[in-house]
Amino acid sequence: MKNTIQLMVASTVLLLSGSASHAFAQSNWGVTKTFHIGGDGGWDYLTVDRSTHRLFVPRSTHTMVIDADSGKVLGDIPGQKTAHGVAIAPKVGRGFITDGGGSGAIVVFDLKTYAVLGTIPTMPDSDGIIYDGALDRVLAVSGDGGVLMTFKPDIDPKNGKIDPPIMLGGAPEFLASDGAGKVYINLEDKDTVAVVDLNSRKVTARWPVAPGGHPVGMSMDTKSRRLFIGCRNPQKLIVMSADDGKVEASLPIGAGVDATKVMAEKSFASCRDGSLVVAAEKAGKFEVEQVVKTPEGARTMGVDETSQLIYLPTAELEPATTGRPKPKPGTFMIVVVGQR
Repeated sequence: MKNTIQLMVASTVLLLSGSASHAFAQSNWGVTKTFHIGGDGGWDYLTVDRSTHRLFVPRSTHTMVIDADSGKVLGDIPGQKTAHGVAIAPKVGRGFITDGGGSGAIVVFDLKTYAVLGTIPTMPDSDGIIYDGALDRVLAVSGDGGVLMTFKPDIDPKNGKIDPPIMLGGAPEFLASDGAGKVYINLEDKDTVAVVDLNSRKVTARWPVAPGGHPVGMSMDTKSRRLFIGCRNPQKLIVMSADDGKVEASLPIGAGVDATKVMAEKSFASCRDGSLVVAAEKAGKFEVEQVVKTPEGARTMGVDETSQLIYLPTAELEPATTGRPKPKPGTFMIVVVGQR
């Protein structure tokens, strides 16, 4: 299995570098260090608090807080069934964890002490979550429920209720907000992006992601008003206008993408096969600049714009027999990528 994975990664790098070999000299990203964390559980969306250099990492039944500079574990928030993502609202000193297990919930915790303040009932398979500071709203999606959920960050953590959910007409995975009332949500089963107007609380458009398919990762450059969408089938990084849904570029990426991010005028797509794609716009055209080799399983990431570092959670993996390879116990790590 190990040799097969190495061949897959090598093939991905060769495929992508064929169209961008001239640009590699201009982009020199690579793994700079690895924090060996350990502990039980899988992992999902990693969230960076750039103001305090902390990483919030859901680990299935608990969420770890890690110092981004040293890799030291600062805290561990218990009590989740299936933790997926974390949003932080520094203004009110709170964090929010989506728990997709059971009937669905969002765990509210204190950003300083990591104490659990309460749990808000949501919907099954509560998954992607972000905080929009401009709107002062926490935004989360439910895959099984097919809805966008919203609430103010100062919600009563014990007795508060979310706003009436917004039906999306598909199974959402992740989302982005423009800070001005528009929310963009990947509908993985429909191969589309749903556009929600928060003022009317309705879906106003559905934009196809073709030639990509099964969109999962999403990020937005609010300056250029572009969405960067990671698709799994076909495997593409789609660059889309946030104004009219026009697909401006379609770039090849590796297998098993789970996240995209925008930083330093570049876009990144992290893939399970052990490839981190770096793309940029050159003379009005998007192209792949570089493919960084990362450990297998490093499919999600968080970025710190202040230090221009990328953090990818993963673990050593057992040989796969059926389905996804399982992580070896105690081998969880954070891989740090930066410019070298």
